[in-house]
Amino acid sequence: MTDGTANFVNIGERTNVTGSARFKKLILNDEYEAAVEVARQQVENGAQIIDINMDEGLLDAHYAMTTFLKLIAAEPDIARVPFMIDSSKWSVIEAGLKCVSGKPIVNSISMKEGEEEFLAHAKMCRDYGAAVVVMAFDETGQADTKDRKVEICQRAYKLLTENGFPPEDIIFDPNIFAVATGIDEHRRYALDFIEAAREIRDTCPGVHISGGLSNLSFSFRGNEPVRRAMHSVFLYHAIPAGLDMAIVNAGQLDIYDQIDSKLREACEDVILDRRDDATERLIELAESFRGKSAKDEKAAEEWRDWDVSKRLEYALVKGIDAHVVDDTELARQDADKPIHVIEGPLMDGMNVVGDLFGSGKMFLPQVVKSARVMKKAVAHLLPFIEEEKDESAKGKGTIVMATVKGDVHDIGKNIVGVVLQCNGFEIVDLGVMAPWSDILEAANENGADMIGLSGLITPSLDEMVTVAEEMERAELTMPLLIGGATTSKVHTALRIEPAYKGPVIHVLDASRAVGVASTLVSQTQREAFVEQTAHDYENIRIGRADKGHKPLSSLEEARANGFDADMALKPPAPAKPGLHVYDDWPLDDLREHIDWTPFFRAWELAGIYPAILEDDVVGESARDLFKDGQAMLDRIVEEKWLQPRGVAGLWPCRRDGDDILVEIDGSEQRLPMLRQQIDKRAGRPNMCLADFIDPAGDWIGGFAVCAGHGIDEHLARFKADTDDYSDILLKALADRLAEAFAERMHKHVRTDLWGYAADETLSNAELIREQYDGIRPAPGYPACPDHSLKPILFDLLGGGSGHNGPAGIELTENFAMFPTAAVSGFYFGHPQSSYFGVARIGQDQLEDYAVRRDVDLETATRWLRPNLD
Repeated sequence: MTDGTANFVNIGERTNVTGSARFKKLILNDEYEAAVEVARQQVENGAQIIDINMDEGLLDAHYAMTTFLKLIAAEPDIARVPFMIDSSKWSVIEAGLKCVSGKPIVNSISMKEGEEEFLAHAKMCRDYGAAVVVMAFDETGQADTKDRKVEICQRAYKLLTENGFPPEDIIFDPNIFAVATGIDEHRRYALDFIEAAREIRDTCPGVHISGGLSNLSFSFRGNEPVRRAMHSVFLYHAIPAGLDMAIVNAGQLDIYDQIDSKLREACEDVILDRRDDATERLIELAESFRGKSAKDEKAAEEWRDWDVSKRLEYALVKGIDAHVVDDTELARQDADKPIHVIEGPLMDGMNVVGDLFGSGKMFLPQVVKSARVMKKAVAHLLPFIEEEKDESAKGKGTIVMATVKGDVHDIGKNIVGVVLQCNGFEIVDLGVMAPWSDILEAANENGADMIGLSGLITPSLDEMVTVAEEMERAELTMPLLIGGATTSKVHTALRIEPAYKGPVIHVLDASRAVGVASTLVSQTQREAFVEQTAHDYENIRIGRADKGHKPLSSLEEARANGFDADMALKPPAPAKPGLHVYDDWPLDDLREHIDWTPFFRAWELAGIYPAILEDDVVGESARDLFKDGQAMLDRIVEEKWLQPRGVAGLWPCRRDGDDILVEIDGSEQRLPMLRQQIDKRAGRPNMCLADFIDPAGDWIGGFAVCAGHGIDEHLARFKADTDDYSDILLKALADRLAEAFAERMHKHVRTDLWGYAADETLSNAELIREQYDGIRPAPGYPACPDHSLKPILFDLLGGGSGHNGPAGIELTENFAMFPTAAVSGFYFGHPQSSYFGVARIGQDQLEDYAVRRDVDLETATRWLRPNLD
């Protein structure tokens, strides 16, 4: 498979008595609970639809279908995917439709009995709200050539749509037949399907194309490597042609580029009918691959026969949670105490995970999956541990973790917490917006061994200093760990460590957290580590004092060296000025504008998308993560988990020195901007955002977008299921959708609302590279580093900083946005406008800025502290 298959839907058929001997045996023996687990495994293994068929001569198909459907409908992790009701008996299909909520799929209807019955069945499906698979089959028989496939599907499309059937609920199956059979008439079967799919999609707007992939390789049954290769090569060519779903085991597909080159070429020759001797060549080559997968499949299943301790270790390393509760219970029954299961096989397994992670052989997404398994096991054991009042369950140590007051971002903190839990630490997570008093109280009540603070926005840095000061006032001595995107070793050394006599350690990322925490609870390593860290921080302070700063220009000199924009180039007045509110932007549109590279960085996987998927080191982990992200994104879009809301405004303005005066409701709102003061070499200006605005009159915009509304109920569900992996995955995807919304809204402003780039036709890759005119700097970022401008921006956008803020976004006291999946900023349209960093400013600009903002010097200092260091 390839990157282009992201929207391809896998239909699992292991719940089909004709597709799975095991499932058939379970149903025949009335072992429905075990059969439900087959469905669960299908969904966990990537099936996005499950095909359910009970057509077996020894079965009461009506009873089997309705019983099984009712059981799986009661399982939330199964019922989250659509059910495909599959039967050759219409009465069984109708019985199944009565048991399914949501939108089922009927497999299948056709015109083999004529148009009247075809339309009657279609009407019944429509009445039940079901989509339908329409077979390319008419009164004459199954379509085998391209022309017949297209003819039948076009005829069915016309009949259905003229009778009110929604095109998007039509799934055509133009019949995948076996190739490489040795029969000359079969040579074009695969190619005919691909070409027919392309024409059907072009001439029947809105429909989907499906097929039973296993039919293709029937000639090579028993030779799984060849069958997998044939399926992957076929999909590689069929998906771009229009195939968007198929009955396929997602775990039995190979990456197209990773298929043996000779085998891939031979499969391609057969599927695309490129050579007269293609079949003979593939048959000859196939023998050298025979039997390889049987061993692999056996190895994948035989772990279930291992000793329970080894099974638990395997499940932890592989992140498989399907059997962990049962295995944990077996281990508990064999153990003297329930805590021994944690201290024994579970911690043994997590030690393997920790070793693999520490050695770079395992990556963060896999570790978080392992943590999910561990948490489910521990959750099962906790009631038994509580019953025995076993106080020895503390593990390596207790860490109180919190995102500091005024800050609402917690993805990074949660990841660190999960990794630490994987390595035996007990985590007391205070969540977000935690005041220092709650942090200290929790540390005292839980007998904490250390405190970990996190923050994303720059005002959080001051709050961390406050926590350190209060820890000192309370005469605490435990270590204080500092982490988060805005933190740094230098800031920790300069600002936080001097405020607290206990150990203060900056932790760069999750991969370093385990080593730091483990060292701090070690009786032999702690003292030397603490002393060395304190020594390093002292050297940083001495180095800063001796080195001095790069010289600054005076504010007057910097202004004299400002950027001289050519105002003849400024864009015209907006086509649609004023406020524009969007309360439910389509999620599927935002999905197309996602920049995936930061998604992988959030999981500490280094690389640029899409190249990261083929990276020699992290490629496998990245592919697995991407697959999981796409699967969840499918649900986010299809089930509307999130409600994107946005506001954009365009207002007349003018420049007044380093300020921008925005005209609104008959008055002017002042937006003071900061100017670079670092000495520049000749020809390099000291930039300020106000330089891009015409003093004689101009236009400016603002926006606020949010993709986080609706997220809480899903996060609560994941938390209840001890599923940190899904929790973090959803937050990361919501952040990506918010950034995509910012990109999409900016495009909408340029091409429509402001309209200065009405003819813009940039691809998403070009949008990500910012190959357009104009910028959207955000308060708190380098060109506009003062977060306190957000309340002014929010007022301009028609709402304050409370619950009724623009796009439903609330501002905290430190100007963090909630929900966290939100972006806000300004629009500058001048083609010469560009991003830059204000960096360090002087005392003269600080004092000048305080006057322009009409605040005291202490407040201005607090707002701009990161730019004063």
